[in-house]
Amino acid sequence: MKNYIAIDIGASSGRLILSYFENEVIQLEEIYRFKNKFRKEAGYERWDMDYLIQEILQGLSFAKEKDITSCYVGIDTWAVDYCLLDKAGNRLDQPIAYRDSRTEDAVATFSEKMPLATLYEKTGIQIQSFNTIFQLFVEEKDRLAKAETLLLIPDYLGYVFTGKAVTEKTNASTMQLLHAGTQNWNQDILQLLDITEALFPPLVDAGTVLGRLRQEDFIEYDLPEAVFVSIASHDTASAVLGTPGEGADWAYISSGTWSLLGVETTVADVSKEAFIANYTNEWGVHNTIRFLKNIMGMWLIQEVARMQEYYYSYAELVDMAETVPPFQQFVDVNDERFLNPTNMIEELQSYCQETKQTVPQTAAEIARCVYDNLALCYAAELQKLETLTGTTEKICKLHIVGGGSNNRLLNQLTADIANIEIEAGPSEATAIGNIVMQMICTGVFTDAAEARHAIHRSFDCSVHQPRPMDPMILQNYQLFIKEVSK
Repeated sequence: MKNYIAIDIGASSGRLILSYFENEVIQLEEIYRFKNKFRKEAGYERWDMDYLIQEILQGLSFAKEKDITSCYVGIDTWAVDYCLLDKAGNRLDQPIAYRDSRTEDAVATFSEKMPLATLYEKTGIQIQSFNTIFQLFVEEKDRLAKAETLLLIPDYLGYVFTGKAVTEKTNASTMQLLHAGTQNWNQDILQLLDITEALFPPLVDAGTVLGRLRQEDFIEYDLPEAVFVSIASHDTASAVLGTPGEGADWAYISSGTWSLLGVETTVADVSKEAFIANYTNEWGVHNTIRFLKNIMGMWLIQEVARMQEYYYSYAELVDMAETVPPFQQFVDVNDERFLNPTNMIEELQSYCQETKQTVPQTAAEIARCVYDNLALCYAAELQKLETLTGTTEKICKLHIVGGGSNNRLLNQLTADIANIEIEAGPSEATAIGNIVMQMICTGVFTDAAEARHAIHRSFDCSVHQPRPMDPMILQNYQLFIKEVSK
């Protein structure tokens, strides 16, 4: 029996999840967990890569203690951030986090050199100030001049453990440096940034074998014999692969720190309408495209909980929110003021005060405000998605996967407002997508459809049917968002 380990690292934590395929069912077991966060260092918010490497090695050592002597391994993380390496292959410094303020004015300044509509037409990627293109646009020139190689975070980790440098395509697409049609580096953009294609290792498909773990480089650890596979290394790409959708009439929300709402297609939409709606065309496995909208997501409630020093658990916040009357405020959850505020509670309160609405005061009221407006945003974007994709048939089912799929209140609110059946789960969709890509690579499954069928029978999901809802609530919300966006 083959063993598989998913290394799944997010903005706040990382896990190693062991898996194997037995009796036609995918088995999962979390074997190691560690915290993650960025911190201020040398003038920027940065990730600690040495810490992440150490934690991964500790997790693999723990796997060996559990008698896992051989395994396949895949790594997924967040997108857009990168490490710069010198000519000797050494990292210049710790990578700067996408939530750092250095790109605050980058979009406006960049647009003076290339219209944003042109950028979108070339790349198909939504305009977000933290995208790699804007990070490179404001990158310190002397730092960039010392760089021989640029590696996205999961590719860098794979390089550390195997010595092989690649640029995995699903993650590379988020950089906003690749041509949406040819799927090659866009030379016009590279020239504008004053860099060349030589900065990047070769582009590879998800499912490419990187090589064996170089145990000789980590002799202080007792490690299993491991073969690393370059899976769909952007966590959203893995989450979508791990979504048990069947047929063609479903959409998804990958609900975590970010909420990614979209459909799986095969042709990029770089139309003016898609640009205005700020939808993105990220690449998925097996030549698919994730046509989706990036929504601020559970970050809002995570920061609310943090500001309360985690006095209430997330489950308690849901219970408390259910006691509060719904829809007392309308909030544009995608406003950039919520990207990395000093205090999320005060930022939400200030927003409501500035827009002359009832200001939420208690923990229950603040949580209710977040959940209501996430659900309203999901429903509004689902309507927009149907219009953009020109579907002749209404999307019949919405799959919500990831950690946010455990939020029964938000799931039911979304079902009610969007008037759609919701299937929630699995919560570990990202790790599952990571695992099944390894399984496809090693012949357990032939393709994504077969893997998704196995996912559906392997993991329990909850179903939420829509209940009657006043349609004016959504319409009033959409009018409000349109007005405040002017």
